[in-house]
Amino acid sequence: MDLPVGGLAEQGFVLGSLAVAVVDGQGVVTGWSPQAAGLLDRPAAGVCGHPFQDLYLPAQSPPGPSGVVPAPGRVTLRRGTRERVDVELWTVPLTADGRAHAVLFADAARTREWGQGVALLRTAFAQRRVGIAIHAMDLSLVFNNSAPQMFGAPAAALGSRLDTVLSPSDAQNVEELLEQVRDTGVPLIGDVHPVRFRQVPGRRLTMSLTAYRLQDARGEPSGVVAVVQDVTEQQRVGAHLDLLHYAAERIGFSLDIQVTAQALADVVVTGLGDLSTVDLARAVLAGNEPPVVYGGGETALVRIATATSLGQWPEGVPRGGSDYPTFPDSPQLRQIQQGRTVILGREDVLRAVGTGKNAQRLIPDGGHSLIVSPLFARGLLLGSVSAWRIAEPRPFDRSEAGLLAEISSRAALGVDNARRYTRERSAVTTLQERLLPRAVMETPAARTAGVYRPAGRGSEASGDWFDVITLPSLRVAFVVGDVIGHGLRAAANMGRLRTAVQTFADLELEPGEVLSHMEDLVQRLAAEVPGRTDTVGATCLYAVYDPTSGRCSFASAGNPPPIIVDPDGAARLIDVSPGPPLGVGGMPFPSTTVDVEPGSMIALFTDGVLGLRSLGGGAEDSLERLREKLRVLAVTDAGERPLADIGDALVDEAGGHPQRDDIVLLLARTREVPARNVASWEFPGELSSVGRARASAARQLAEWRLDDLGFTTELVVSELMTNAVRHAGGPVRLRLIRDGVLVCEVSDPSNTQPRLLRASSLDEGGRGLFIVGQCTARWGCRYGQRGKTIWTEQSLTGEPAPSLPESGGG
Repeated sequence: MDLPVGGLAEQGFVLGSLAVAVVDGQGVVTGWSPQAAGLLDRPAAGVCGHPFQDLYLPAQSPPGPSGVVPAPGRVTLRRGTRERVDVELWTVPLTADGRAHAVLFADAARTREWGQGVALLRTAFAQRRVGIAIHAMDLSLVFNNSAPQMFGAPAAALGSRLDTVLSPSDAQNVEELLEQVRDTGVPLIGDVHPVRFRQVPGRRLTMSLTAYRLQDARGEPSGVVAVVQDVTEQQRVGAHLDLLHYAAERIGFSLDIQVTAQALADVVVTGLGDLSTVDLARAVLAGNEPPVVYGGGETALVRIATATSLGQWPEGVPRGGSDYPTFPDSPQLRQIQQGRTVILGREDVLRAVGTGKNAQRLIPDGGHSLIVSPLFARGLLLGSVSAWRIAEPRPFDRSEAGLLAEISSRAALGVDNARRYTRERSAVTTLQERLLPRAVMETPAARTAGVYRPAGRGSEASGDWFDVITLPSLRVAFVVGDVIGHGLRAAANMGRLRTAVQTFADLELEPGEVLSHMEDLVQRLAAEVPGRTDTVGATCLYAVYDPTSGRCSFASAGNPPPIIVDPDGAARLIDVSPGPPLGVGGMPFPSTTVDVEPGSMIALFTDGVLGLRSLGGGAEDSLERLREKLRVLAVTDAGERPLADIGDALVDEAGGHPQRDDIVLLLARTREVPARNVASWEFPGELSSVGRARASAARQLAEWRLDDLGFTTELVVSELMTNAVRHAGGPVRLRLIRDGVLVCEVSDPSNTQPRLLRASSLDEGGRGLFIVGQCTARWGCRYGQRGKTIWTEQSLTGEPAPSLPESGGG
């Protein structure tokens, strides 16, 4: 017996592999199908006419209905002469009297496979969570287990195409994928697609598509099976998790309120709305705590950040920097103020804010759904973040409200941290600026201008400072320094070090000695720090300029070297031998002295200047670029450029980028006391020199037309010369300087400290320095490498000296 070829057999149906034998009532084979011949490797001629039981292995008995007809079940038959094969066997009577039976048998392995396949298909087709569709080669539907309740839309009819249930564009996209699987045989696994249904326009799902090519019994392609699953909710949850992860990466890493708010707006518009805004209380922007508000009225909010996915910001809607409109009281507003995230439709917003100007400013064209979440931190309402949907037709839902609430809670902590940092930074910057001297100063020796720029927002202020200290004999000291560390401690240490520099400067020491005293002070300050957890140290550059000699001495403690721009426009770096930063200890601070022409510009600066973007490169390259820029900026076609303009122009070349360190720049344009305003003499250490010195001073004052100062000056010269001759010996040098004040200097080779004494009425001496102090505006003493100089200053206004008391000092 032979089964026809084609039809179901070509589709892999079981009948194509079923072997058939016909036996008579005695169990003799009378018919043998080709499938039987192939399965047992026995032709019909070798089997027909023989009992069927001869096909069994000798150990098996083939009892049947009549004792000779095979019984149904799993048996083992001989294949050929040496092999064996397990088969599933069925016996079917062909006649009522039992004279003929059809014995059906098949390979047991294939029947087991058929059974499992049927069970699998029956189970898969019966479930209603995953859609299974079988498409013919032309992609028409052959089988479909989908029901309307499975995806919320009508199921496709057998023989139809996908465009009968899906939108044309979605149907085309899916069929292109199925055609690719059909033609290549490469399966498609879990490909995710958003789809819209033709008969349910508002229905949008995200579907996962898996497709395999089908083959018939001959291994030829016969169609495509598609497995479809609704993964809309999984995709939404995954998208929400991705957005939370993105928010964690973007928000809270800056201490700048503006940057933090903009990051929040960008995150919201990335995964939730078409338009987002962040509005903060005005007090927050200044670093202060926001006021407690409840209900409508003045909200004192400022729109600080905006973002949109539409490409263009809607016209009429306020952008960043705009004040927020005043709201009337409403239940929705009170919910936000209480810390709840609210979802509002367009009509809800109109009811809350009215239909006037507020509605025009707050509701963008096409906006249909609004979500607002408060920014709460430590019980303070810092502001709110809002999102509108315009292009996306689906309104916000509660899951998205919860997502925005979680994002805003994280963002609120970032905004509050930035607010607290802004408050502390503002306090530190204010303290530091109050500790600095006036930006522009005029002294007999130089005209100066200082520039201070704190580190940009997001960086803590350092302890950079500058100072200009007027010294006796018309000299002036220039100082720049940078305290190690940031914040309030650095500002406090800066104030202490600046005061110390001024104190040591009054001792009129050489620059290197001043830094040595500063080093000792820093070591003591470091020892006072509890637990030594806070480093105390600084870099410093100290310089003294003498306008009578035109010389300037520099000493450096780890600070960049100064730059001098000569009057002819040439700029040079001064090779100052740097000592270590203050606080390191163990090394001297050598002084370097250079000649400076009148009208030259001296530039002292901290390392923050070298970090300007406009300079670029390494430290050495930055110094060279700075030297060239100062050379260009120092002189214009109209002549000398004001120092303040030079400093602002240099610092403002940062290009709008916030610098990472404080910037301090001190510029000084030098002056020189004309030679005609300086007179000096040298006398031997004899008492006769006192009268000669007094006479020389009187003649010089007459030449300068300062006869009104003759009496007091002669008295001062007499007292100082007498003390020098008696106690120090010679030679003794007298110098008079006229420039704003009259300076009288007496220098001797002794290092003995002069002391102001109070003599009794019976003492013959001890009144010299007391008399000097009463006749002058101020006096003092400074020491050189050899000897000392006592100096005095008198006003040129010719005011009479105060009356002298009976007792004084010597």
